[in-house]
Order: sequence, then C-alpha cells, then structure tokens
Amino acid sequence: MSNIGEDRNMDTVKTGKSSQPIIVCRDIVAGYGKEIVLHNVNLQIRAGDYMPFIGPNGAGKTTLLRIILGLLRPRSGQVITPFREKPPGYVPQMKNIDPLYPVTLFQIVSMGLYPKLRWSQRMSKEDREFVYKTLDEFDLLEHASKRYAELSGGMRQKAVVARAFVTGADVFVMDEPTSELDEKSEKEVLNHLLRLSREKAKTVLFAIHGFEHIADTAESVCAVNHGCVTLMPKTEFIARRKALFRSQEK
Repeated sequence: MSNIGEDRNMDTVKTGKSSQPIIVCRDIVAGYGKEIVLHNVNLQIRAGDYMPFIGPNGAGKTTLLRIILGLLRPRSGQVITPFREKPPGYVPQMKNIDPLYPVTLFQIVSMGLYPKLRWSQRMSKEDREFVYKTLDEFDLLEHASKRYAELSGGMRQKAVVARAFVTGADVFVMDEPTSELDEKSEKEVLNHLLRLSREKAKTVLFAIHGFEHIADTAESVCAVNHGCVTLMPKTEFIARRKALFRSQEK
C-alpha cells in the first residue's frame, strides 16, 4: 500500500509541478478469478509526471496499468482519471505489431488522427503538416516513406509513441515499451519519453522490469511488488530496493 502524502509534497517543492493529481486510485483491490493481484492500492499521479512502474515479472504492473486505462474493473475501490473527456495515448508492446505490416512510417503515425476524422474523410493539408512536424520532433522525418519492416527496433517503438502523440493525448500509458529493444534503442526511446514529460508537459506512465533502465531518467518510482504499490523518490527507492523486492529484482 502506498503512503504518498509527505513524499509528494516534498517533490512538489523541488519540481514546481502542481500537487493536484489527475489520476487517483483509492483502495484498489483487483485480480483474476480467485487470485488477488493488487491489494488496497492507493496512488496519485500528477499532470506531467514521468512515472515508471517497476518490479519483477508477475508483480502486478500490467494489471495496475489496465486498471488505470479502464480495461479492467477493480473488485473494489475507486479510480479517477480524465480519460472520459480526453482519452489517453496507449502504446502497445512491440510484439503486438506485425513487423510485416504493409504500411509506411508516415501512415502508421497518421493513424493517430483517425479518431478525429469522419468516416472516409481524408487528411487535410494541416493534418499532413502536423504529422510531418511530429515525425521531425521524434527524429523520424527522413524515414517517413520507409515500410515498418525496414525500421530499426528503436524507430518502430518511437513510431507508435508518435502515433499516440498525434491523437492529442495528454497522458501516455505503456506496458514494457522497451522490452524488445537493444540498449541503444532503449535509451533513445526512454529519453524521448522523458522529453515528452519535461518539454510537452505530457504525463508518461510505463511498466518496466529493471531499475537500470530508468536510473538516469526517473525522479520518482512506482514500485510494484506482488500486489503492494509504493510511490517514492528515486533516492529512497535505491536505498530500499533490496528490501522492497526481496532480491527478486535484478
């Protein structure tokens, strides 16, 4: 169970961010069948947070993100999000996208505009310019005409992040966004997600397995360990890491 009031107040003074949460989980209990996966979870996320959900496999990270997205109903407790007014940008794991998908990078990113377009409506000149601008911001512009299968792992992952970005979402939710990337591509994707938070004021929530992946980027960590969720500054997480994960985290 998370006890976050004091830690969040200190973090607010340091970062200057608003202390008003946009995502709140209160006393969440969730599971599948007879198995309880999350136990009395209390969590608050503010606008602009860059928040890794970190813990060993099977700890409940994916379940918690599914609760926040509204894809899974908790058995008890309350979830408050702004998603009814403005849906989140969901970024799937790379393994859920067929590498032989017969579309270009430009077309993949353009898909983020589809919810805004009417049935069979074509993109306007302004829409196309916005997609090209987004590709430029993600350092993908020179690859716009390449097929998905031609892209590196890092470019593929940035492509689906860019697709979520053009939806206009303020919150990005990702499940293991770097699980199939090499070290160079992994750093590239995580650094770009950090830029979305710091420069675009986007809220970025993502599940990740190892602390070493986010050691240089995260200021705070949401530690998930077999149903228990604790939100804390990175420095506290480093000090308590072994105790939290009982030597299960590498």
